[in-house]
Amino acid sequence: MTSSEGYSLDKLNKPVNWDNLAVMDKKHVPLLKASSNVKSGEPFEVHLKVGGIDGVEHPNVLSHYIGWVELYAGERPICRIEFAPVVSDGYNMKISVILEESTILRARAFCNLHGLWEGKGERVTVA
Repeated sequence: MTSSEGYSLDKLNKPVNWDNLAVMDKKHVPLLKASSNVKSGEPFEVHLKVGGIDGVEHPNVLSHYIGWVELYAGERPICRIEFAPVVSDGYNMKISVILEESTILRARAFCNLHGLWEGKGERVTVA
């Protein structure tokens, strides 16, 4: 099931049309920003944020929160950041990454009520 048709608790949710996002997409999709060109073996920053598209923020309360965000280089996991409800200050994070080959970075986030969500991948070229 795609998030534009609703959401799924047992399958990966991804927006179908990035030009016409549903409210569920806007608050659950993890967004990432990274340089498109980096040097092999040198660290660079990746910025991650869950939701907040068009000001639609994800709740951070005991009954509804983002439990974790994972960052991948292709299919290879880079990190997993876990959040505790209420005490976390939103879902913004920065991580330093080192790549040795070009890849597509992608992020996934898990909502305790609405399951697993994935955003757009970002192509990073390593020189």
